[in-house]
Parts: sequence; C-alpha cells; structure tokens
Amino acid sequence: MKPHWKEKAIKLMLLSTATTSILIVAGIFVFLGKEGSPFLAKPGLKELISTRWMPVSFQKESFGILPLVTGSLLVTALATLLTIPFGVGASVYISELARPVEREILKPFIEVLAGIPSVVIGFFGLVVIVPLIKTCFRLSTGLTALAGAVLLALMAIPTVISISEDALRSVPTSYKAASLALGASKMQTIWRVTVPAALPGITAAIMLGMGRVIGETMAVMMVTGNAAVMTASPFDSVRTMTATIAAEMGEVAFGSDHYRALFCVGIALLLATFGLNMVAQKVLKKYRMG
Repeated sequence: MKPHWKEKAIKLMLLSTATTSILIVAGIFVFLGKEGSPFLAKPGLKELISTRWMPVSFQKESFGILPLVTGSLLVTALATLLTIPFGVGASVYISELARPVEREILKPFIEVLAGIPSVVIGFFGLVVIVPLIKTCFRLSTGLTALAGAVLLALMAIPTVISISEDALRSVPTSYKAASLALGASKMQTIWRVTVPAALPGITAAIMLGMGRVIGETMAVMMVTGNAAVMTASPFDSVRTMTATIAAEMGEVAFGSDHYRALFCVGIALLLATFGLNMVAQKVLKKYRMG
C-alpha cells in the first residue's frame, strides 16, 4: 500500500505545480484586464487604436498604441532576421564542424554572452553600435530601429545557439552514417539530413529567442530613439511597447486615462507573447507529426 500512496502523492504534487502555473498566467490576465478594461469604456477602443501616442499635451491627449505596436514589430522582425542565420549557423558549426578544442573555447563565450545584463548591452550599443550605424548609413542620428534590432539579436543569439546545438547533437548518428554511406558529402549530410531532423528543436530555439526579443526593455529603450511614430524604415527612430511602459509607468497618476492606457499596452504585449507561443506549439506539432 505504501508505494501506491507515494505514487498518488507524487501525482498530486505534479498536478498542483502544473495547475499553479496555469493559475498564475490566468491571474496576470485578470489583473491586466481589471486595470486596463475601464479605458475601453472611456475614452474607448477607437482612441486606443489611433495612430498618435501623446499622453501629455496642452491641447488634447492621445493614447493610440499603433505606433508602439509597429515599433515593437519592426524591431522584433529585424532582430529575428539577424538572429536566425547567425544563431543557426553558429550552432551547426559548433555541433558538426568544430574541433573539440574550438568547441570548448566557443561554448563558454556564448554562455557568458547570454548572461550579460541588458543594460550593459545597452551601454555597448550607445557607445559602439549607434555611432557605427550613424556613420555607415550617413544618418542624422544612430538611435534607430536597426540599432535596437542589432542589440536584441546579440541577446537572442546565445539562446538560439545553445538550444539548436542540443537539438543537432540529439540527432541519431545512424542518420548521418546512412547518408555518408550513400555517398553524400559531409556538408550535404548536415544540411539535408541533420538540420531537417533537428528542425523542431531549432524552431523552438528561434521562438524562444523571439520571445526574449519582444519582451526586452532596457536595451531598446536606450538605443531606439523613443519616437512614437509609425514607420517601416529600420533607419527611423521608434518606440516599443516595453520601453513605453518602463519609461512612463513610474510617473503616471494612479487611475488616470494614461495609467489605464499603459495597462492596455501591457495587455497587447501579453497577447502578442501568448500568440507567439501558440504559433510555436503549432509549428512544433506539425513537424513532429511530419
């Protein structure tokens, strides 16, 4: 009887931990909805989806979050485009091509890069990346969406490399041996056998990297210029949703329209992250079934 009760206790403990995580997420949704929903009644949804964010004005305040959404999407998309080739390429090299000595040197450096605080990376961006972008592209200022994307890519690449490398190394050696036995070269085996077999893990790595990118605050607040404008150009200054919350929540009047609008921004950010995770699960499920 004792093992039976032990199994039940372990099952109950695991169920309680899983349920707790669900309750925490639900609680966050409820809290944000409670604080932000009054804004939808007044000033209303039409004001929220307008194209002008001007919470402090002598004429008329405006709380349109579309410039913040487009700014976040632009920086995230650019960072993802930079992260995928460098992250996946580096993981392939470390896993399949690097000698043991090279691997022992590269992996600690990648882990150190993953542990650097975002504010330190922001300082690096201000001193190095921003002036470099300004000089190379002959811009009036280097505080642009591109600068934010470069820093976010630096922060996401270690995550993508670590998880992708684990996925590549978990591919059975029999797959590689069979490919080589059929006459394929080493590079053909890597790109046509190993990488496709590890694609679910690589996809998960990219999604996790994007999740960190879209939720990052300090680095983008320091180098993107914080201009709440709608633009598709990587050479324009932008403002992200996370930077807006961090910059304005500390000084806003409790219960004001501005306060409610910032919670609506938080809801939009949470929904974007939640949707990204749902898409990742769908993609992973598709590849596993395939």
